[in-house]
Amino acid sequence: MKIALMDSGTGLLPTAAAVRRLRPDADLILSTDPDGMPWGPRTSNDVIAHALEVARAAAAHAPEALIVACNTASVHALPALRAELEPAIPVIGTVPAIKPAAAGGGPIAIWATPATTGSPYQRDLIERFAHGVDVTGVPCPGLADAVEQADDAAIDAAIEAAARLTPRDIHAVVLGCTHYELLAERIRAALQQPGAPALTLHGSAEAVAAQALRRIGAEPAPAAAPTGGLRVILSGRTAGLPTTALAYAEGRLLAGSGTDRAADAALVGDGAGRR
Repeated sequence: MKIALMDSGTGLLPTAAAVRRLRPDADLILSTDPDGMPWGPRTSNDVIAHALEVARAAAAHAPEALIVACNTASVHALPALRAELEPAIPVIGTVPAIKPAAAGGGPIAIWATPATTGSPYQRDLIERFAHGVDVTGVPCPGLADAVEQADDAAIDAAIEAAARLTPRDIHAVVLGCTHYELLAERIRAALQQPGAPALTLHGSAEAVAAQALRRIGAEPAPAAAPTGGLRVILSGRTAGLPTTALAYAEGRLLAGSGTDRAADAALVGDGAGRR
């Protein structure tokens, strides 16, 4: 089984790790765009063009499915990706987990990039899945970039700034950017109020990974140790997993997963492809 994931950068790590946990035997292809990121400030047409290039690099290795592990690419490029790749390769997009968060009642907050916060896309999701629930959109400028660089000081500053904009009485937070799922415990620590019930964070990685398996008719098959291979593609170039990925538990999980099993798998690099 071979499953590909794409994103502009390290935002694909949470979903890739979720796939690895569900199917440790799956060969994974991680296709990113360090030369063209960030995608958030780009026009819709630019995002589509970059997403297609990243997807084509992954599709060249004949995966059974392609996961678009990026909210921005899912918003702008999903129809184009499906038009080009399906039905040969099922394409699975990523949607912020507003529906399950709202099901528990409000108030809730949605942490997202400034471009996504207040966008027609996010407003539509709130109207469809959280109508009547008290929802606060929280822009998080610089947070995804700080995650990409594994810059702890910048991460802390961006989380602190977003926490100041987040109501103190929220019950749940939607992590509306895949990068943010790498920081779940740090975000929880910044928002948890003393004496309050444990704050629930809603990401998309687990649900998207499970959906990808369903699309190809595969069942979860957890095992004691990963045996699947790993291939990393950076702006079309086969390379190593950037060392910044190892700052996160998800990156370390992928780095230690069966890379010696596939002769053509890329090993962990010494910074190849970093900006």
